[in-house]
Amino acid sequence: MDHEHTAHAHTTHSHTGHTGHTGAVQPGATWSVAVQATLHCLTGCAIGEVLGMVVGTALGWGNLATTVLAIVLAFFFGYSLTLRGAVKAGLDFRAALRVALAADTLSIAVMELIDNGVIVLWPDAMDAKLADLLFWVSLAISLALAFVVTVPVNKWMIGRGKGHAVAHQHHGH
Repeated sequence: MDHEHTAHAHTTHSHTGHTGHTGAVQPGATWSVAVQATLHCLTGCAIGEVLGMVVGTALGWGNLATTVLAIVLAFFFGYSLTLRGAVKAGLDFRAALRVALAADTLSIAVMELIDNGVIVLWPDAMDAKLADLLFWVSLAISLALAFVVTVPVNKWMIGRGKGHAVAHQHHGH
């Protein structure tokens, strides 16, 4: 994970005009920064989705309870990854938590909405078990669609100094 974090911090500071944070558009609002931020979010969402399915299935829960658990865990792991990076960058826990909530709430919400919407609409995907190819195929496709929709959302938020722009202000300072 440290290598990933180092690469992440490097990409956010490689742009020119870094000191000019006064303009309406943040200098870090590049597609690569938006993709990086969205991949971060996607990782947390994917971990939460799979873990939620594993736990829900193991406990014999129904689709609704399992889906709710998966969404809660997706937010938890999504926030945790940002929180870990912010604490490593030197923030105390409360400040890091504020950064994680600001950076990831909309991103994770959009991702979960698309991901779960695809699963609900896909015939038989809700009833697919972990051993079924359909479970993994539908999850991969729904997360890929969620990623494609969420990247422009993150780019727009970073450009307005919101979302992951808040987290990036704390990297390496």
